[in-house]
Amino acid sequence: MGRSLKVSPGYIEQVKSALGRNGFPSQRVLAEGLGIGLSTVKRFLAGLPVDYMYFVEISDQLGYEWKTIADIEITNSQSPQPNSQPTFGETSPFITGNPITNPRCFFGREKELKRLFNLIKRQPLQNAAIIGKKRSGKTSLLQYLKNITTTPIEKLRPNQKSEWLPYPENYRWIFVDFQDSRLQNREGLLRYILESLKMAVPNPCDLDRFMDLVSRNLHQPTVILLDEIGVGLQRCPELDDGFWESLRSLATNQTNGNLGFILAAPESPIELASSTGHSSPFFNIFGYTKTLGAMTEAEARELIGSSPIPFADEDVEWILNQSECWPLLLQILCRERLFSLEEGETGDNWREEGLEQLKPFADLQSK
Repeated sequence: MGRSLKVSPGYIEQVKSALGRNGFPSQRVLAEGLGIGLSTVKRFLAGLPVDYMYFVEISDQLGYEWKTIADIEITNSQSPQPNSQPTFGETSPFITGNPITNPRCFFGREKELKRLFNLIKRQPLQNAAIIGKKRSGKTSLLQYLKNITTTPIEKLRPNQKSEWLPYPENYRWIFVDFQDSRLQNREGLLRYILESLKMAVPNPCDLDRFMDLVSRNLHQPTVILLDEIGVGLQRCPELDDGFWESLRSLATNQTNGNLGFILAAPESPIELASSTGHSSPFFNIFGYTKTLGAMTEAEARELIGSSPIPFADEDVEWILNQSECWPLLLQILCRERLFSLEEGETGDNWREEGLEQLKPFADLQSK
């Protein structure tokens, strides 16, 4: 089965009438409710191919089991088995809704990566802060740091650099997402860090026992990536100045230079701490701060050039101009162009749809 599906001709009229029956006064309302492009809904209702995942989502919203209305021929060997889950053999070339976790799909930020890896490839590991607007790519950068050095070369793009560290297998990476409610209290966070380090978790798992375990047993270079740390400072009263001072002590005095922190936030650590009522010296240890801006034009062109169907030169220039080389905006416009090419569309409707999809992210663009 391919990655695209279309409604069987015999079901098109029934599917169109299902809009109103399921409480959708228009195609646009359905599209907005699912968070997908209007053109995708229009293609679905016209019996044109759409991405498999979108096909399943739209079918469900209209009250249909997707296999019932899909125009596909299933042989015995392809027949779904009871309780089986769909699997996807193909990675989406352009990712717009989630942080990028597959290193092959991450582009650019070469200057930032070089500096960050230089900070942690020797002892003592040094600390860094990644600052940027919402949706500027901070989380994707943290994920890339965590994954790139140990990803098998056959799973990367040709000539994609991965040899950033001399002995990458010695490093431990701990990704902390403060939007995860399980990490928004002291015990939950300490337990998670110890489990990630493969250390025995004491009972109770309090700060003193945590400090004792880590200071005595941390002998490998370890980087703790703190994502959305502003959430932790604003919503987690248990993560008080005493907590942060203990982490500072671990990094600077207790682990022989084997512990470093890289955080992501919308403003500098000192400003963030001040605005949330924290005064811990932990927020003074970040000797390198980098504000993420747009990608370079060369990096943006590399991302655009990764499309499985090449774009015309005039489309490439339009995408560069409209996106101003911001990663998310590039991904959105490339996605829309690729969909239109896959479905054999002519004309510039994809541009109109692309600009519509950019509107929620106007704060990334120049005023």
